[in-house]
Amino acid sequence: MRDKEDFLSIGGKTFKSRLFVGTGKFSSSKLIPEVIRASGSELVTVALRRVDFEAGQYNIVNFIPKNVTLMINTSGARNAEEAVRIARLAREAGCGNFIKIEVIHEMKYLMPDNEETIKATEILAKEGFVVLPYILPDLISAKKLEDRGAAAIMPLGSPIGSNKGIREKDLIEILIENSKLPIIVDAGIGRPSHAAEAMEMGAAAVLINTAIATAEDPVSAARAFSLAVEAGRIAYLSVLREEEKYASASSPLTGFLE
Repeated sequence: MRDKEDFLSIGGKTFKSRLFVGTGKFSSSKLIPEVIRASGSELVTVALRRVDFEAGQYNIVNFIPKNVTLMINTSGARNAEEAVRIARLAREAGCGNFIKIEVIHEMKYLMPDNEETIKATEILAKEGFVVLPYILPDLISAKKLEDRGAAAIMPLGSPIGSNKGIREKDLIEILIENSKLPIIVDAGIGRPSHAAEAMEMGAAAVLINTAIATAEDPVSAARAFSLAVEAGRIAYLSVLREEEKYASASSPLTGFLE
């Protein structure tokens, strides 16, 4: 059974759930609170460009329960300067100080720019933001982000929105083994089994958007991912045996009829 104290702490906040969810691509914003409840998530990401304070009750922020931490992401930023500007605007608008740095200017594969992300992280961390940078999994970049004040590292599992799963497993495992910060796998997770795999590897959490939002039944999908994340975490804490080259019987194979 999972230890009741097995919580995740980031930026002075404690999270019981290790499943974070995004709010893009839903057919209706009205699904968002139902998905959050089904997922059990306590941290939700929103792109600032999708926040419209003049939309009244239809402002996407109003669909997020008040007890859930809002993390603005800098989607649309093409360099560090733009990411910093978005983060500052979000805080001034009352969206809090949790920020996901997302800097992308390569439009075919939507790969994050680690160098610009490091620059933005350093600036924003000094200004008191809780910075969670989204990066290509790279140990050198992760170490630089640690030094620049990041609160966690968010490597992609595979290209964003691809649903391909953990294609960068070896590199992510290197980050998990060598980083002092929580490693949160973000992007590419398309199945609950992918989420469980990330957690079994020792990831601190996963962030999922496309796989839930584009499912025929997003609420049921959110529930499935919640169970998978919990199962993967319990499996990791159980310290399961490694793969064996040869078979190993679970019961004695000799002496039964002698």
